[in-house]
Amino acid sequence: MEKDFISFINKQKYRFIMALSAGLWALIIIPVLIVFWLIFSFNRLVSLRNRAENAWSQIDIQLKRRFDLIPNLIETVKGYMKHEKDTLKEVTAARTQFLNAQGPVGKAKADNMLTDALKTIFSVAESYPKLEANTNFIQLQEELTGTENKIAYSRQYYNDTVESFNTKLQTFPTNLIGKMLGFIKKEFFETAESERAPVKVKF
Repeated sequence: MEKDFISFINKQKYRFIMALSAGLWALIIIPVLIVFWLIFSFNRLVSLRNRAENAWSQIDIQLKRRFDLIPNLIETVKGYMKHEKDTLKEVTAARTQFLNAQGPVGKAKADNMLTDALKTIFSVAESYPKLEANTNFIQLQEELTGTENKIAYSRQYYNDTVESFNTKLQTFPTNLIGKMLGFIKKEFFETAESERAPVKVKF
């Protein structure tokens, strides 16, 4: 009887020790898992943010390239378009607005204005056959077309990356730590519906 009692006590001790051990392991493992999740989530957000910033820099490069082509374009066409001063002023004003624009939203708005101005100047150019035959004008058309295509591709990649970043930042449970760690939503580079295709500068 005494042996049974001792055996029972020993079993209870063993169970208590095992339960205590399991509890201690849980106290160790759960915080470790939380720390690993925090590290993973932070690194994922940083990776997506860096991808978005890199994608934006690619857009910015192409926008600046187009921006730099505008003076050459104006210089080429103004000798032919002596009666189109308003058209040339539009392009110059759009270029100035683009120069002062900040961030994706501001740049997108200025880009739309510049795109409209370029469409106008190329549309007016149809009335000047000698201008259309000008070698420099043709070369600028080709360079602008290539740049527009690169802008369109870069815009799509940037917006896709921003969507991934913003979705991750707003999705549970990452949203619990995103703002706490200083991450904020990124702006899309959006264009007006009529500007979604590249400017057609070839006749």
